Amino acid sequence: MSLDKFTSSVTTGYTFNGKYITLGTSVFEKSAVKNLQVKVPLTSINRHGLIAGATGTGKTKSLQNFAESLSENGISVLMMDIKGDLSGIAKQGTENPKIAERHQLIGSEWKASSFPTELLTISNETGVRMRATVSEFGPVLFSKILELNDNQAGVVAIVFKYADEKQLPILDIKDFRKILQHLSNEGKAEIKDNYGAISPATANVILRKLIELETQGAEVFFGETSFEVEDLVRKDSTGKGYINILRLVDVQDKPKLFSTFMLCLLAEVYQKFPEVGDKAEPKLVIFIDEAHLIFNEASKELLNQLETIIKLIRSKGVGIYFCTQQPTDIPDAVLGQLGLKIQHALRAFTAKDRKAIKLVAENYPESEFYKVDELITELGIGEAFVTVLNEKGIPTPLVHTLMCAPRSRMDVLSPEEQKELIANSRLADIYNKEVDRESAYEMLNKKIESATINKEIEETAPAKKASTKAEPSFIEQASKNAIVKSVVKEVTRGLFGMLFGKRR
Repeated sequence: MSLDKFTSSVTTGYTFNGKYITLGTSVFEKSAVKNLQVKVPLTSINRHGLIAGATGTGKTKSLQNFAESLSENGISVLMMDIKGDLSGIAKQGTENPKIAERHQLIGSEWKASSFPTELLTISNETGVRMRATVSEFGPVLFSKILELNDNQAGVVAIVFKYADEKQLPILDIKDFRKILQHLSNEGKAEIKDNYGAISPATANVILRKLIELETQGAEVFFGETSFEVEDLVRKDSTGKGYINILRLVDVQDKPKLFSTFMLCLLAEVYQKFPEVGDKAEPKLVIFIDEAHLIFNEASKELLNQLETIIKLIRSKGVGIYFCTQQPTDIPDAVLGQLGLKIQHALRAFTAKDRKAIKLVAENYPESEFYKVDELITELGIGEAFVTVLNEKGIPTPLVHTLMCAPRSRMDVLSPEEQKELIANSRLADIYNKEVDRESAYEMLNKKIESATINKEIEETAPAKKASTKAEPSFIEQASKNAIVKSVVKEVTRGLFGMLFGKRR
């Protein structure tokens, strides 16, 4: 196979008019070709993408380098850090002869750099707290999260409608639970005419679903102060976009919470971000590491909602990139929306693995220069197959690529460094304050308590009145006792004798 023909194919496929990001340099017959760069135009980054590969093949470092390049171009980033190994992006990397040699081949300068970083959390990890109120979800989305049927979703709609009409804020799960319990018990007569009765069986099913969500840590996520998604799109004084790292180390075994958060976040971004069109440079790029955690436990309704948002959100200037081990971890409907693909090595230890690799190879454009299903198992660390969309939305040739190395620290921040980062965060001052204002839970408790007291007063008042009328006088009581009656008689005679003279 001719090197000239290969060079011509790559040069033609990866030459763009506007701004671009360099991903690495081309590899031909297992040797890197100097300065034959593989790039991605900024205008196609909101067409979403996939970074895949087996453990230890370098996909996290590719993700890290990609995020650094976006930040340099003034594009903000949100990274889901499941394994806890991305926080080092806030500190400079360390020079290394192997890195210098790699970048000489690539033809791009490597300089140790740090990037503006925010640590975020939806759990008990160190970071700026990202919360949302139940009201912000709305009845439809909240029902999908709880995986309710149409009848049960109708009850959720009643709860939200009642809360709106009675001005009862639903901030967290205990607020929603309190209203549901109220309407299915002492408040059922109040809503019967306007909304219809709520079946105790239906209410109990919803309550059990709430408990399931709470066991995944949702009580930490739901509440105030609610996070404003506009704060994800910030730049520092030098014009670099902020890299927001959402620490999810303790959420690996809570996929329901993770998928709930992701759906809420994407829905709010879509709702609040202005329309910018398909061809504009993105304002925000979201990287979802260990993406299978979203899809493995998601219901059909949740998947449909995610698919719809992913299709539409690119017009808001948002790109979404899924990082996982196998492309097959991503549903076909979503995988078909991903324009940029970075495929690191896969390992074939069994016959099943080899069949899976052949299926993976079919996800990429055909290449006359590579046997993809064979070479994919032979890629070295920091090497990947790459294809992107050009400025016209056409897939570029598949290229075996020697990837750029990150310029920031390829390790985690220490606990002390994390605390220092949070201490200097402007967002932490806003969102880490505990807020528990009066909401539906407190308001309904007061209402029920007041109604109980009034009922007790009404029930006891007539009894006291009757008791007062029936109570005998002192003389009546005394007359029931013969001894006292005699004493009273003599005293009475004495008194009357003193008043009217001597006795006859």
